[in-house]
Amino acid sequence: MPDHNGREAPTTAPFGRSARGGLLVAAAPLAAAIGVFGMVFGAAASVQMDVALAMGMSLLIFSGTLQFAVLGLLASGAGTAAIVLTAVALNARHVVLGAILRPRVGGSTRRRALLAWFMIDESFGLALVADRRAAPFVLFASGALFFAAWLAGTALGLLGARLVAVEGLAAALFPVLFVGLSAITARGRAGAVRAATAAMLAVGLALLLPEFYAFAPIIAALAVALPPVNVARPP
Repeated sequence: MPDHNGREAPTTAPFGRSARGGLLVAAAPLAAAIGVFGMVFGAAASVQMDVALAMGMSLLIFSGTLQFAVLGLLASGAGTAAIVLTAVALNARHVVLGAILRPRVGGSTRRRALLAWFMIDESFGLALVADRRAAPFVLFASGALFFAAWLAGTALGLLGARLVAVEGLAAALFPVLFVGLSAITARGRAGAVRAATAAMLAVGLALLLPEFYAFAPIIAALAVALPPVNVARPP
């Protein structure tokens, strides 16, 4: 939509709406899903740790995949080294995501470091499809909303709120959430093909290798997020 000067207004969401309204429309469903996952985490964490430690994890780690993995490792009696190695493996994808967003996020190192804290898979997807000028704002605003939803969900779960009826549904929708992010970042036929391939990869991994279920949506997101390699043809 052109602004009052006749220029195209920056789009902050993949739905064609401009400014903050479009961002809210795009981010609200994702924030609701993150809140549900936070509730499930809080309820699960209450069995293994006290409220302060569980809230501290959500406040300082802000990674649902890693936090659920840590709960599983603690339940199995894993040591510090195993937890640290798992954290590095699960969060290594942020190096790739950060490299992809780097051309869209300028400013000082301190500013980029602050924005990096709010870069999770969902905020990355929204920032990637936003107008280049709006990408930093989208990354910060959506990331802050998701952070608040995760903390609120964790707190509710720790306080005893249980969504037993939807916990299974939440687990089933987890890969779908990432495939949806893949879909909104797809541009053109090649991107659509890669999104479909990633979806099939996620489903195949979940069915054939259940032990890698938690990694399936991550692999799907990376498969679509990685830029295509252009191979130069010989003259």
